[in-house]
Amino acid sequence: MNEILFFGDNASPKFIKNEPDKITKPIQFKFENENENENENENENENENEKENGNEKENENENEKQIKQISSGLYSTIFLFENGKAIEYLSENPQKIQIENIQKVTVGYSNVAILTIEGNVFAKGKDINPNNPNEFINISSLIKNTKDRIIKDIACGAYSIYLLTSNQNAYGIGSNRKCQLGFHSKKLPKTEKPILMMKNVSKIFSGNASEHVFLLSSNQELFACGDNQYGKLGLGYSRKAIIQRLIKIQNIPKGKIIDIQSGNNHSIMLIENQNENQNPKRKLYSCGYSQNNGLRQNDDEDDEDNEDDENTYKFTEIKSSVFENDDNILDFSCGDYHNLVLTSKGKLIGFGWNEFSQLGTGNTENQLIPIQIELPKLRFNEDICNYHISCGSYNSFIYYSPFSSLSNLEEDLIRLFRRKEFCNISFKTENGEIIKTHKLILKYRLKDENQIEKLQEIISKKSIKESNQIFEMIYSNRIINPKLYFEIKEIINSNEKIEETIKRIYLNENENENEKDFIIERKEKKYKFPKLILIMRSELYRGMFLSVTNDTSNKVTDYSELSNKSFQIFEYWIYSNQIKDEIQITQEIINEIKTGIDYFQLNQTNPNLFDLLINKFKNQN
Repeated sequence: MNEILFFGDNASPKFIKNEPDKITKPIQFKFENENENENENENENENENEKENGNEKENENENEKQIKQISSGLYSTIFLFENGKAIEYLSENPQKIQIENIQKVTVGYSNVAILTIEGNVFAKGKDINPNNPNEFINISSLIKNTKDRIIKDIACGAYSIYLLTSNQNAYGIGSNRKCQLGFHSKKLPKTEKPILMMKNVSKIFSGNASEHVFLLSSNQELFACGDNQYGKLGLGYSRKAIIQRLIKIQNIPKGKIIDIQSGNNHSIMLIENQNENQNPKRKLYSCGYSQNNGLRQNDDEDDEDNEDDENTYKFTEIKSSVFENDDNILDFSCGDYHNLVLTSKGKLIGFGWNEFSQLGTGNTENQLIPIQIELPKLRFNEDICNYHISCGSYNSFIYYSPFSSLSNLEEDLIRLFRRKEFCNISFKTENGEIIKTHKLILKYRLKDENQIEKLQEIISKKSIKESNQIFEMIYSNRIINPKLYFEIKEIINSNEKIEETIKRIYLNENENENEKDFIIERKEKKYKFPKLILIMRSELYRGMFLSVTNDTSNKVTDYSELSNKSFQIFEYWIYSNQIKDEIQITQEIINEIKTGIDYFQLNQTNPNLFDLLINKFKNQN
């Protein structure tokens, strides 16, 4: 069920009826119609199968009611649900968004962008579609390079939208009046088609009120451009109010950049420092206008006394007694001028502008330094990791959103089974359309290979939309359409998750080596892996494979830095997320694996490979 807290501006739109225009403390948010987001199309013919799929339908309804994400801006707030549907609150009544399979939503001042599971981006706004600003258009299809039209992440600025492609290229569209798209042109203050900003990008960061953007490169270098008033780009002391082209940010805090969020006049960065003997520690660093960034920097950009201070306006740690040493940052969000932070001890901490009670402190007094905010008793202490924060312009939301039941691999499979270069078996729908999928996965998801013929028989009687839903259920082990699930549940291993399936692929001695389609060659031995497995585990191979759209041939890489024993550990973990019991861990192996983790850019899950090695090393010694 939904669990959402709301506070701040309640006037336009009126989120909660019969409540004042300013809600000063966090209160429970409820939709006007709790069934607003339910899927009406699936209810038409459910009576004939009501008994058979009753439990499945009940689970699906609960899934449809579960919040996945909230994104809020000045004029629009969007609630995304776990079933891929969304509703939007404007100044009028809430309305459904008529787009299917939504993966992520992001809202700016005048623009809205929506990312679908298939990698398409639909957007609306006066800077995107000035002739009809309320109509969604597919902006990813406007990218000139057709190989860049599959999008994996999006971010909204105040008047611009940023796209990160599966090839790790960053594009921008919309307003460029503060050079937030990375180029300077008086004749082109905005663009209605995406333009390439930078290649080899791993993450994009902006904010619903910001006219500046940060891009993190694949080798962890940070670049920025756009509005630099109050030093909000973290460049250090600078008189340049606008940075016209992307520039590298020097001397950023040590550690891994987890997130950067921006307000109108400030930016906040979350850094994670790895410690071999402790859990990773996260800290917040900020730059920009001090009244809403939690710091007491000088806000006068013309102050001559600051000219010789190299640290002025650089990212500086936010320090306060409310951040305890044994506490950690779980989530944070920036509004236009206010900020909220959620810690592992269940503390909600806020600072910044508070004229609309958007800090939830019970009053409208601004908070120049971090302060703890009182929360009602919910499930915080027992389930704190599943809570998230979303700051709008003048309001705030805290919502319960468990981590997706899909693993990284399952999400990749759903997105990738439509990509022809990874698929080697075809199915024909009732209208003759061809759907291609991956035989290796079907082989282990179906009860036996004979079920492929039964699956073809089912698909031959379905539309392209229903067929796609069937394959998504097979890949993800998630009930997307209960009626269709009832038809296929007899032919699939519905109790085994993809992670367990992948482990069997590796452990099965009779596995056909020809179905492992990528070779890592090191020294005198070759190791074969399915591409999809490496896509799941490694950013290095994810970028390599997803940037290839026509070449289906095997590739060979040579990486000889790991010893045979270290590579065996690496290979087993790739499939199983475990370390073999009989392997003796040494400090030399730990050092080698650490180098390998960096080289392959491993997507670490919990527990991650390095933690497993350290624990096993301690137990053996």
